[in-house]
Amino acid sequence: MENPIQKFASWWQEALSNSPLDQKSAVCVSTIDERGFPAGRFVDLKQVDERGFIFCTAFDSAKGHQIKQNPNTAITIWWDHVGYQVRVVGLAEAIEQADANAFWETRNRSARLTTTAFQQSQPLQSEIELTERLNKATEQFIGQQIPKPENWGGYCVKPLSIEFLTFQKSRLHLRKFFELKNGIWIKRLLQP
Repeated sequence: MENPIQKFASWWQEALSNSPLDQKSAVCVSTIDERGFPAGRFVDLKQVDERGFIFCTAFDSAKGHQIKQNPNTAITIWWDHVGYQVRVVGLAEAIEQADANAFWETRNRSARLTTTAFQQSQPLQSEIELTERLNKATEQFIGQQIPKPENWGGYCVKPLSIEFLTFQKSRLHLRKFFELKNGIWIKRLLQP
């Protein structure tokens, strides 16, 4: 039986190796806001395994608050250069602190400084404040390691369904839909 997690891993590796994109692992994560509307934004997909799809963020960001209120989450990926689309629907939950620490260590200094300098999704007084806050954080950590903020971590979207679409110029797109039922992935084809 075809395993959708292994299929995704294979597609992801193919997309990464041939990618013309600057943000090669960008995926659109959609959550449900306090008014019941979908809220989508791009994040960096960190890892995919049998547990699910992992991305990192500030827990007190808009997406963090939304996941806390409603864990129903969708991920959409479009790799135009290889003609693949993937749609994931599942439940998001916070990853373990040890995993968050490991992901923090993979971030470059610039990303760590930015994360430390700002409160993601919070109002900003002016554009000048961007530079001022970043300069302050840069000065604070001259010659020092930048510790992971307590409010920063990650989420694992545990998939309930995964759909793979192989784009065809003929518009006869091949769509394979996998749904998790009683711990077993059930596959069916969908019309284009």
